[in-house]
Amino acid sequence: MKKISILAAGFLALAATASAETPVLTVYTYDSFVSEWGPGPAVEKAFEKECGCDLQFVGAGDGAALLARLRLEGVHTKADIALGLDTNLTAAAAESGLFAPLPAPRPTLDLPVAWNDPLFQPYDWGYFAFVYDRTKIPTPPTSFRELADSDLKIVIQDPRSSTPGLGLLLWVKKAHGEAAREIWEGLADNIVTVTKGWSEAYGMFLEGEADMVLSYTTSPAYHLIAENDDTKAAAQFTEGHYMQIEVAGKIAGTDQPELADRFLAFMASDRFQEIIPTTNWMYPARLPVSGLPRGFESLIRPDTALLYPPEEAAQIRHKALSEWQAALSR
Repeated sequence: MKKISILAAGFLALAATASAETPVLTVYTYDSFVSEWGPGPAVEKAFEKECGCDLQFVGAGDGAALLARLRLEGVHTKADIALGLDTNLTAAAAESGLFAPLPAPRPTLDLPVAWNDPLFQPYDWGYFAFVYDRTKIPTPPTSFRELADSDLKIVIQDPRSSTPGLGLLLWVKKAHGEAAREIWEGLADNIVTVTKGWSEAYGMFLEGEADMVLSYTTSPAYHLIAENDDTKAAAQFTEGHYMQIEVAGKIAGTDQPELADRFLAFMASDRFQEIIPTTNWMYPARLPVSGLPRGFESLIRPDTALLYPPEEAAQIRHKALSEWQAALSR
């Protein structure tokens, strides 16, 4: 018995040593990224296969909540990488001083806009849109004003905690300028509720609690490809659609700088980018050799792409939020 105990102790010690020698990379991201149907599981498996490391994803709510958590933790954060911010938040993230410059060389990207941010690397992009069921709404609204004049019920996300919610706020502001508050006053009666994040809102829509939900022009691809369901569609608005570019950045205080750089390089690889379209249901930041999955060609393409530069988005955010709060509190 003593020999067995000694051998068991030896095996435990070896296991502990092996575990201690395995480098750990901690990536903070949003909840849907790490869900069983999101990109997280496939990305983790693919990267660990080539890095000999332990990739650990930590869900931190939605994108805006992710930045709030990083600010709260400050230099004591356990994150090595933050994945899930977008251009509406990058100026504020840069001001935090928590991010390190991207490693060279920078990857070649396939974005609809030029990209030269020194701190943040895009990994996907898309357009915000209201998604609906064709069988229930044969003729969807084609503008915010038409939506406000209708009796359709919508569910949206909170711009203080959700990147889609913030995207909608800036979409209305970019499209309507000083008339943004008027648009929100018109939409107030259509809004069933404001959820903390995207997952809750989309779930309510699928359960029939709203006629339309704020999501993406690419969301119907999920139903078409994964469920063979062509009843979901995105309404095309004449004033254009606001663009979202999602990014990742390296935390300046990481104790795994080389591994973090390796992960950022992996994010631009074919393996990572081919995972994105059918798990995160967005356009990849760099088109993989395999191209886009069949079904993406059926998605609407906005006539006008709307986007504030990061610094301008940061400046206008508070005014847009005040207009939104005032209109919805009436």
